[in-house]
Order: sequence, then structure tokens, then C-alpha cells
Amino acid sequence: MWWDERVSARFRRNLQPTLTYWSVFFSFGLCIAFLGPTLLDLRCQTQSSLSQITWVFFSQQFCLLLGSCLGGVFKRTLAQSLFALFAASLAISLVFAIIPLCHNVVVLAVVMAVAGLAMGCIDTISNMQLVKIYQKDSAIFLQALHFFVGFGALLSPLIADPFLSDTNCILSNATANASSNLPHIRKSLVPHHPGNLSHYDLPMKGMVVTHVSYAFWIMALINLPVPIAVFFLLYKERMVPCFNSSSHPLLSADELAMETRPAEKDDLSTTVQRPQTARGHDDLFSCCQSKNFRGASYTYFAVHITGALVLFMTDGIVGEYSGFIYSYAVEEPLSVVHKVAGYLPSLFWGFITLGRLISIPVSYRMKPATMVFINVVGVLVTFLLLLIFSYSVVFLFVGTACLGLFLSSTFPSMLAYTEDILQYKGCATTVLVTGAGIGEMVLQLLVGSIIHDQGSYSFLVCGMIFGGLAFTFYAFLLFFHRMYPKPSSDTDAASPDKPAVMDDTGLYQR
Repeated sequence: MWWDERVSARFRRNLQPTLTYWSVFFSFGLCIAFLGPTLLDLRCQTQSSLSQITWVFFSQQFCLLLGSCLGGVFKRTLAQSLFALFAASLAISLVFAIIPLCHNVVVLAVVMAVAGLAMGCIDTISNMQLVKIYQKDSAIFLQALHFFVGFGALLSPLIADPFLSDTNCILSNATANASSNLPHIRKSLVPHHPGNLSHYDLPMKGMVVTHVSYAFWIMALINLPVPIAVFFLLYKERMVPCFNSSSHPLLSADELAMETRPAEKDDLSTTVQRPQTARGHDDLFSCCQSKNFRGASYTYFAVHITGALVLFMTDGIVGEYSGFIYSYAVEEPLSVVHKVAGYLPSLFWGFITLGRLISIPVSYRMKPATMVFINVVGVLVTFLLLLIFSYSVVFLFVGTACLGLFLSSTFPSMLAYTEDILQYKGCATTVLVTGAGIGEMVLQLLVGSIIHDQGSYSFLVCGMIFGGLAFTFYAFLLFFHRMYPKPSSDTDAASPDKPAVMDDTGLYQR
């Protein structure tokens, strides 16, 4: 195997929880990408205008951000985390099943808001729990985690595609004229962000003809094994009522010897009995309490802030690029035909998924700090080349693929790097997830307004600026890392930037 026996033993011992968290992130990906291609059929189902139906995007994205902030509330114990993941993954299946029954756009927006809350909780809790389990070895498992969200994001549009209407799904006298706009409109409704569709006129009254309900029911069935997997993990951990009295199995002698470093002299029984309520990985509101700041140096705050700003920029680039690359390609000077330009968002997400798959073995051989450096430099150079060759359609496709590869592993690598700096005792996971979510929302809105005022060329200029800012913030993070106090044997466990000795046994404790 391409990893050492110690990591392999830890993975085998934590196989079920690890696979469960990966599967839950598949639910996240499945839910995040279906809305774009199905939105026109949902418009017909709710008999609403394009401007009304696009508010569904906002309700999902806003509540995803809110759910990311609130997700840390449920991580105080393993039982709370698993029950929250069970409820969130089950809610996503229920959302898929309920969407075909929503015949009012307000009801649909509320249902998608529930889905957003569930997705936000999944995002925060899954990242936190994997970091807790693997700590210094978490980078490779975080890369795999984020591969599954990309896999789900690729799968849901493929499931929906056979059931999408080829012509306008509201039959009226204006159907023939309106249907000619459908290819352009549908390609503009890519994941995360709808384009400017106010100048398109589609009929709102007439007979509704759509079969998209079957796609949602299929996705509900595909997602159903995920909450079942979480329930089985709850059952295994004796957290289901009437099964919570049994004790956990002990480690085997071989696993114990492999996990315990010879130089360490900590008593294992003391480590096992250490309470789960130790500081670290608080929710956003707990992180902001003044008692957590006592004794913290300025570098403690600087690491959190600069790490979040890097992801604010890079995740913002993911959102704005996937949302506007089609609109940029069909405008002058490129004037790519609509059918060809429609492949660009799929190419971008495809290479993000491929990059996350490649990053799984690479992250074991390469430090997270090095991977983030390669990512941010690659994004900056790619945007620079896209600006230089802005008249080349071929390089637009090449650059889109390269950008997807460089952005693919940024989030998990940054999370592993920042948590490693803070010795897994800060609020890095919560702060970084929240910063990434805010960036994805804010930069989409910002770039959309800039393109509307300045023209399509500003799309690449904005990307270049955001890439430059990401590199700048990462340089500051490296500087603060060098300034951050190194842990010592007599470290005060009560101080945020002076963590207690870590539990390296890899125990999956309650």
C-alpha cells in the first residue's frame, strides 16, 4: 500500500466511521448540483417566472452558509454529531421526495432552505470528525472526503438529464417562440448561480408537461442508503436507545503497538479516559466567546483569519467561475456556440473531481502547506494565461481544466494545514468552512454585478485579482505560522495557542 502501516492500521480500525462520513459527503454533492439543470422544469411545476424561481438558489445557498455556522453546535459529543448527520442525510432524501409535490415557488424555496441547512451541517461536522479521528494524518482522508462531494455533484445532473423537457414544459400559444431560448437558458442555470435571465420571456400559464419528478425520486432512493449507514454507525457505537450500555471493544495488541510511539510515555488508560469535552472545534458562536481568547497571542487569531481568507477567495473563485464561464464564452470576443460552451461548466467540475481523486495519494507524500502553495500559484498563473490568450477558444478549455485541477484540493489541504498549525485545538474547521461559504456567495454576487456593468472581459480580471489575493493571504499565513508558538512539554492546556498533548492513539471515542 502507498501509505505506512501505522496509518493503514488507523484506517482499518476507523473504517466504518470513515466510510460513513465519506458517504454523507456524497449526499452533499448530490444535493448541491441538481438545481441548475432542473430549474426550468421546476419553474414549470410551480408556474413561476424565471426571476421568481431563481430565488430558490439564494434560499439554498444562504441556508447552507447558516447550516455551516450552526453545524459546530452538534459536535460536542460523538452522539450529537452522528444524530445530526443522520437527521441531515435523511432530510436530503426527504427533500428529493418532496420537491415533485411543491407546486408553489415559496414552498419550493422553503424546502430548498431545509436542504441548505442539512448540507451546511454535513459540511462542518464531517470535516470536524475526520480531523478528530486522524489529526496529523487527516490530509489524505479529507482529500477523499471532498472527492465524494465532487462525485455526487457530477452524478445528479446525469440522473436528471433524461427527464428534462426538450421543449418548454408549459404549453401555450407562445411555446414555439419560447422554446428556442431553452438551450441558452438551461446552460446559464449552472450549479450555485443563475445567470442574468431577466430579458427572457417564457409562458407562465398553460398545461404543465414535465417528467422531472422521476429524477428526484431516483435521487431520493440513491441517497437513502446514506442515513441508513449513519444509523448503523450509531448502532455500532451503542448510541441507539436500549443499546447504549455496552462497552467499546478494546484495541488489539498489534494495533496498540503500532499506534503508540516508542518515545511517548503517556499512560494509555489516562488517554482513553480523557473527557471528550476538551477545547477545540467549537461552533462559530462558541469560538467568538471572550473566554476562549484569554492568553491567546495575536498569531492565534491571524492563523484563523488568513486561513479563512484564502478559502474565501478560492471557494469564491469556484462559485463565480462555474457560474459565469458559460456566459463569458458565448459573448464576444470568443462567441462560442451555445452547445459547445455548455461543456465548460461540466469540464470544470469534472476536473475538480479528477483533481480530488489524484490528490488522495499525492497528499500522503506531500505536505498540505506545499499542496496549498501549488494550488494558489497554479490558479494565479492559469488566470494570467487566460488573460493573455483571451481570444483562444482552445486555451479557454485547457485553462478551465487546469483551473479545476488546481482548485480541487485547496479546501482539504488548507484545512489540514491550519488544523496542524493550531495543534487541533483552535476553531479552524468552523472558521474555514464559514469563510469558504461566505466567499462562494459574496464573490458570485460581486462578479455578476461587475460583469453586468463592465462587460464579459472583467470576468477574467476578477479571477486574476481573487487569485492574487489568495496568494497574498497564503503568504501571510506562512509568516504567521513561523511566528506561532511551538508546543512544548509543559504547555498550558487552557491556552488556545498552547494545546495539551494530543491523543495519538486514534481512538474513535464518544
